[in-house]
Amino acid sequence: MGTRDFIHLNVHSHYSRGWGIAGIEELCRTAKDAGMDTLALTDTNSLHGAVLFLETARDMGITPLLGSELAAGDRRAVALVRDPGGYADLCELISDCCCRHDIDLSRALRDRRRGLVVISDDPLLIKNLAGDGTEDLYVELSPGFNMAGALSLSRSTGIAPVATNRVYLACREQFPLHRVLRAVTLNTKLSRLNIGDTCTEYNFLASPSRMMDQFPHVPAAVENTVLIAERCFKDWDIGRTVFPRFSGMDDNAAFECLLKAVMDGCIRRYGDITPEVKARIEHEMKIIREKNFAHYFLVVADITGRAGRSCGRGSAAASIVSYALGITHVDPIRHNLFFERFLNPGRMDPPDIDVDFPWDERDRVIDYVFAAYGTKRAAMVANHNTFGARSAIRETARVFGLSDEEIRQVTGKIGYSWRLGDMEGGITQHPRMRDTDFKAPWGEIIHAASRLETHFRHLSTHCGGLVVVPDDIRRYCPVEISAKGLQVLQWDKDSVEDGGLVKIDILGNRSLAVIRDAIVMVEKNFGRLIDYASFNPIDDPATIRVFYDGDTIGVFYFESPATRQTLAKVSSGLTLKEYLGKDHFLLNVIVTSIIRPASNQSIDAWVSRLHGAPWSPPHPLLEPVLKETLGLMVFQEQLSQAAIHLAGFDAGEADTLRKVVSKKHRDKKLKNFYVRFVEGAAAKGVDSSIIEDVWRMMMGFDGYSFCKPHSASYTLVAYKSAWLRAHYPAEFMAAVISNGGGYYSTLGYISEARRMGLSILLPDINESDIKYGGKGKAIRVGLMQLKGLSCDVLDAIVRERSKNGPFSSLEEFLKRLRTGAVSCRASILGLEDVRILIKAGCFDGIEGRGARPSLMWETLRFFSAREDKGTLGLFSGEKEAISGPPRRPGLPSYSREIMLRHEYETLGLFISIHPLERYIEKIRRTPHVKAKDLKAWKGRNVTAVGWQITGKTVQSREGEPMKFISFEDTTGIYETVLFPAVYHRFCHLLDASRPYILKGRVEEDRGAITLNISRLDFLDTSRGLLKA
Repeated sequence: MGTRDFIHLNVHSHYSRGWGIAGIEELCRTAKDAGMDTLALTDTNSLHGAVLFLETARDMGITPLLGSELAAGDRRAVALVRDPGGYADLCELISDCCCRHDIDLSRALRDRRRGLVVISDDPLLIKNLAGDGTEDLYVELSPGFNMAGALSLSRSTGIAPVATNRVYLACREQFPLHRVLRAVTLNTKLSRLNIGDTCTEYNFLASPSRMMDQFPHVPAAVENTVLIAERCFKDWDIGRTVFPRFSGMDDNAAFECLLKAVMDGCIRRYGDITPEVKARIEHEMKIIREKNFAHYFLVVADITGRAGRSCGRGSAAASIVSYALGITHVDPIRHNLFFERFLNPGRMDPPDIDVDFPWDERDRVIDYVFAAYGTKRAAMVANHNTFGARSAIRETARVFGLSDEEIRQVTGKIGYSWRLGDMEGGITQHPRMRDTDFKAPWGEIIHAASRLETHFRHLSTHCGGLVVVPDDIRRYCPVEISAKGLQVLQWDKDSVEDGGLVKIDILGNRSLAVIRDAIVMVEKNFGRLIDYASFNPIDDPATIRVFYDGDTIGVFYFESPATRQTLAKVSSGLTLKEYLGKDHFLLNVIVTSIIRPASNQSIDAWVSRLHGAPWSPPHPLLEPVLKETLGLMVFQEQLSQAAIHLAGFDAGEADTLRKVVSKKHRDKKLKNFYVRFVEGAAAKGVDSSIIEDVWRMMMGFDGYSFCKPHSASYTLVAYKSAWLRAHYPAEFMAAVISNGGGYYSTLGYISEARRMGLSILLPDINESDIKYGGKGKAIRVGLMQLKGLSCDVLDAIVRERSKNGPFSSLEEFLKRLRTGAVSCRASILGLEDVRILIKAGCFDGIEGRGARPSLMWETLRFFSAREDKGTLGLFSGEKEAISGPPRRPGLPSYSREIMLRHEYETLGLFISIHPLERYIEKIRRTPHVKAKDLKAWKGRNVTAVGWQITGKTVQSREGEPMKFISFEDTTGIYETVLFPAVYHRFCHLLDASRPYILKGRVEEDRGAITLNISRLDFLDTSRGLLKA
């Protein structure tokens, strides 16, 4: 019996949400192991996995057939693609099923079935479609799904039958997991599942012989599976690039338009077109013309031109065309950026330009794209969201019947980055779980959850990926509608790229908003207008000093603890004069790229060489490739360049190798590249040991690296941030806090501002804007920090103040806001809103700090009078006077402790003091070393106190959890590390907003200070730690 005697035509992967269990690779592997050479994928209303399926099936030697089970209301049918037109119609049909609630599936199929094979056991649908002819129309016969009724339908209508198994499982053993998934999807308990809620345990990818045994009475149904497969489309050209079209231009017009824009832009950028600039333009434009990329550049330039601030990044920053158009802002000639990393004659896939915009302007940019190019032509790229560890355990435990409290005892201890499948020994052995009782049925729950963890759960919108096509987006990929109402492709970014659609990444960047807001404050405070695009402080001494000193908290891309530690190592062996004499911009570009997992050895080697240690490249042929990084491979393009220089790869081959190295499951794709590399290098006379060393160096990237143009673009933004920090610190730090900061908490940034010599002022009803404000040596807390006040209330306060001037008293504030209610739209302001303002100190400037209790009394009186008079509301527009005694009662001031409690309650943190100051007496009684003095204690064991401001859990080389934590006291910030043994002992005490007492050894590594923690406890409850 041959394997082609039966072909599965109704097969579901986990992309059939809530039903399918198997991944695509698992399905293909199961089919291959069973001797099948053809397989269909027909996920319900879905082509989410189409590109991955086509690639995976071909890699395994399986002929892929593509289709979908269309379901709308009570109607269902499987549609298989017979030709390219049928694929476009299938995309349209799936889109309608996902986006329209009123779709009539029978009518929709009648309009769009010319290039499709339709299979169904739905009598009404079959009869409706048969009216237009029975070619490529079949009645589906499936064991366990009223097969007798379907066979009767086939015979009564004369429509040929076809056998399927409605596959939802790769193997029978997956049925219990399918039941868990169905219970999760239906939000019910496993014990409450009914017949029909699940498939059957026989709906797996059965062997052809088993399937034939199911149809001895209808052999034609089996034979028809082969006939249908032969008619289905197989010549998929999924990599064919689909470009957008700019303003209806033809290709020649687009090229000429681009060339003129580039020449004009280069004159603006450089002043004169030098021979070097001209040669670079001609080189890039030649490739752009050959690849027909002109439309793409014009579209991206059109989008970036709509915003005052943007940052083109990624490999596109290596292009002088991007620089001239204002897409990017880093000079590719001055900074020696390798254009072929972005485009080269051998590159087969489309270019990919990433552009950052201020995070709060991104949605407006996306709105412009949809308005300018139309929803018919544009759609967002999707994320394929999986369950994840915490969600998988929570949802699985619920269907097993556990209570929310029992579930929280486990999920509350799970870190956001945990992966159940990667945890050696399982979650029950993790140190954070050592006090957890995993009694039955937790074993079953964890086993099921670990298998569901990577299971497709739902679609979401990619953070910025957007596709524009020349005609109709729904002909290339189905779309859905996101929760925000945006049209979203069913493909994720990898499928979009592999499928030939050209993606534009429109991303939100908080630091661009920081720069924008700081520049606005500078203009307001000093009358100095700074143009973001032409603003280039690379050679400013004060800016350079920020990087030399490592004072980069708040500075984009350079504020992480690891980056600040690396900056300390760099400057430790150089005087400021020596640092200024080097290409400090390049040094910082390298710093941003060299920091990646398990990179300490590379960092130390690079710093040593920077400080004068001798070095040489692995082979003289690599000298031009590795010279600027001192013999180390730091940037992505160095991998490609090494393949070119050492092994004779052409640019296209080398770029493909680079992409394969960065992909998951890369090993099986690297074998041919390895052979080619070894042979090419050997032909140039390179010793075999050197070949192996260089190959290992290239493989060391492991997906964790950046290209130099990307790092250069971000480093330029960092220099702009550092310039503002150096010259306008109050404005800069206020903007950092207003835009949500980065690595650190709001408290961390406020503490840093104090270390910079700035004072932090409480919110004020007359001085505070909604955002934080900075001027001179002070930062004023913004009204945005107040907890419990709506945006409408805040807008009303600021609007009234702007229109009619500052408030003179609480009484006037209440009256003015009350009479201005209609225009201010703030009628929702109530008693509690005013109490929050008083507790936060907003009226201290006009009423005095000691008046807060009296202001509370006055507010209560005001609202009581209103209620007694039966008025419509505080902001109803009524103008009656408020009666009452002429003076406030002389109430005593609140105590300091009450005021601090109110401050924390209304602002979410302490502003007036550092939180450690609340424990000042205990700290004084505790012998300890202050943060600012730790460097003097290197190599010695010390005790320190601190407040945690950020932390990162990682895995050691042996796969054990450990953690890096930044603590601070009132004198400074310091870095700590808890290696696995210590982390195992104390991890249950971490992540709390409480004061800590720490013991450990102070260690120095080339100027970078770290406290290697051996013990820790909470300062407010510690007993005996210092004696232990």
